[in-house]
Amino acid sequence: MSREIPVRLSTPLSPGHVASLHAGDHVLLSGVVYTARDAAHARLIALLDQGQPLPFPTEGQVLYYVGPTPPRPGTPIGSAGPTTSGRMDSYTPALLAAGIKGLIGKGSRSAEVRAALVKQRAVYFAATGGAGALLAKKIKSAEVVAWDDLGAEAVRKLVFEDFPLVVIDDVFGGDLYEEGAASYRVDNR
Repeated sequence: MSREIPVRLSTPLSPGHVASLHAGDHVLLSGVVYTARDAAHARLIALLDQGQPLPFPTEGQVLYYVGPTPPRPGTPIGSAGPTTSGRMDSYTPALLAAGIKGLIGKGSRSAEVRAALVKQRAVYFAATGGAGALLAKKIKSAEVVAWDDLGAEAVRKLVFEDFPLVVIDDVFGGDLYEEGAASYRVDNR
């Protein structure tokens, strides 16, 4: 059963944090989160394939699929809304195996990613699409940590403060999108 009263969590996520979450839970996440989109994911996987370290710690960490706009003067980041997660699906199982425990994006995930989330004991969160300017207010700092040449898709280290999320896929195989659709199905027997 999901919780509508937000669960407050801080990164890095512990196994206990992850196991306490269920599809549909509302979460306010604080702490360090790393960004990565398509181009950065390709480079991350190339490093893993070569046995090289990644440019950020992975154990218990969270990846946010975002390509922020440039910041206005006096702000750490511009609009920072989630991008479609499915584009990262082919890369995700390897990153989960490397220790990532949380993913943030929008949209559903493949069966392979959902199975990897269960196997690796990790969760997938959704951030509200179309609310990038509001979400940016929950980001207290941002700095590029790798691949500045990728522009908006560079890997960044963000610091969140009560960033609002919803658990979509949990470690038990729960999927909010499937559960939501099922609640509206009509039995036509």
